[in-house]
Amino acid sequence: MTAMLSFENVELYYDHVYALKGVSITLSEGETVALIGANGAGKSSILRAITGLNRIASGAIHFMGERLDGTSAADIVRKGIAMVPEGRRVFPFMSVRDNLLMGAFTRSDKAGIARSLDSVLERFPRLRERFGQQAGTLSGGEQQMMVIGRALMARPRLLLLDEPSLGIAPKLVQDIARAIVAISRDEGVSVLLVEQNSRMALSISNRAYALSTGSVVLTGRSKDLISDDRIKAAYLGGDI
Repeated sequence: MTAMLSFENVELYYDHVYALKGVSITLSEGETVALIGANGAGKSSILRAITGLNRIASGAIHFMGERLDGTSAADIVRKGIAMVPEGRRVFPFMSVRDNLLMGAFTRSDKAGIARSLDSVLERFPRLRERFGQQAGTLSGGEQQMMVIGRALMARPRLLLLDEPSLGIAPKLVQDIARAIVAISRDEGVSVLLVEQNSRMALSISNRAYALSTGSVVLTGRSKDLISDDRIKAAYLGGDI
């Protein structure tokens, strides 16, 4: 089966410093794949390469059989890739409604946009309650729901999530995790999840790649990695 997304020996630098060293990863349609590792391991650099925010030095990125690297960020969204950035990045003085509609900026189908909006509000009822409220007044967890909803407004085939649990209360982390599982299951959206909360990431993904200093050091099925002694020692703080 041809991979939906493939990284082939990708190298990426920030100035003259390696961010990615010959990284190869794949993601199949319908999969949730996690990227785990410490800060600076290269996880977010993979997402930035996919979305065209950083140009790769060598290697190739393919999406749905087409070469992706070198494509503009707007065209990447049009191809069906949406990203939820680290730190949420809301428009704080705009309403929840207007923040969500920003996610549909590449679309012109008004009826379809309205259906997508209803779907997001059904998935995240709290956003319906806050619909006219300024986004900057929401809690961290509510903002995270909103930016995930904003990404879904683009009708992506592939959803990129960068540290969705960062700065979120533990109970809401569980809600976000359940939402990621439901989005993949109900809407057939593939997910590439970057997450320092390795326990959460491995519990909701099909496969995972562990990165260290810009290289993949371990990969496998998430249910196997969560009990792997090397993963426990490096990322899970011992026995679980």
